[in-house]
Amino acid sequence: MAIENWQHDFNIGAVVRNANAFLAAEVHIVGNRRWNRRGAMVTDTYQHIRHHDSVEQLADWASDRARPVLGIDLLPGSTSILDAELPRECVFLFGQEGPGLSAAARSLVEQVLHIPQFGSTRSINAGVASGIAMVEWVRRHASP
Repeated sequence: MAIENWQHDFNIGAVVRNANAFLAAEVHIVGNRRWNRRGAMVTDTYQHIRHHDSVEQLADWASDRARPVLGIDLLPGSTSILDAELPRECVFLFGQEGPGLSAAARSLVEQVLHIPQFGSTRSINAGVASGIAMVEWVRRHASP
């Protein structure tokens, strides 16, 4: 799990909490090191968290470990996460609340996936999206 943090995103705590709930190996925070830990509900004290100054650094880290970085954002041309191949070893990258994945992130991810939505809202927040993405990954890869 990875999330961009350029504007002190309040969703990071929820992403950390979801990562812990679904046993993600690490949470990667790209950008600012400061974030609101309240939403993590103390899981940040035992969840592995790694910081990267840029999406390029995250991409290098993932490439060194042969893990594709998959962007999650509702963008034109994106593929439904329900239909996409989700490798067992991968990194889901979520954008900032509001602007979504940065241009730099969109240029570096191997694929952009979206969570199908049917209402009038343009998007769901990154905390919710991270939980949905992890459930889809667990549905396919976790042992019963």
